[in-house]
Amino acid sequence: MTTGDDQHVTGGGTATRRPPRQTHADAIDAFIAAANTGDPARRARLLSLVLAPDVSFHGPLGRGAGRGAVEDFITEVVQSYSAGRCRMVRTTAVDAPHEWARFGWRFESADGAAVLTGTDMVHLTAAGDIDQIVVFAGPLPQEG
Repeated sequence: MTTGDDQHVTGGGTATRRPPRQTHADAIDAFIAAANTGDPARRARLLSLVLAPDVSFHGPLGRGAGRGAVEDFITEVVQSYSAGRCRMVRTTAVDAPHEWARFGWRFESADGAAVLTGTDMVHLTAAGDIDQIVVFAGPLPQEG
């Protein structure tokens, strides 16, 4: 998916439209691109293209509802990390049985060192919008 191609000309003006999403991976990669941009206006625009307005977010640092809550989480946690500039990277293929998808990720420092790893699950609507995000940070605990 090309996240920069979100406008088309209609009747002499421009109108924002959603680019067609072919796969779950496209939606997930657009979400990660939004998390990685340092420009708050671009982040809000990218999130508006990929998230349902009432998206719910569940993770180890709390819960939130709505695009604004997700945007605030990205700003506070991803973009304001105390060790300096970091980025999210998808580390696995996307496993997508029907409307649910899961993928592995790494939060890495500028030199590529892993700060944190985990697995996210997302639910996509029939329109291709992410309406639920569940974050699992760190490795799965061992039995026993």
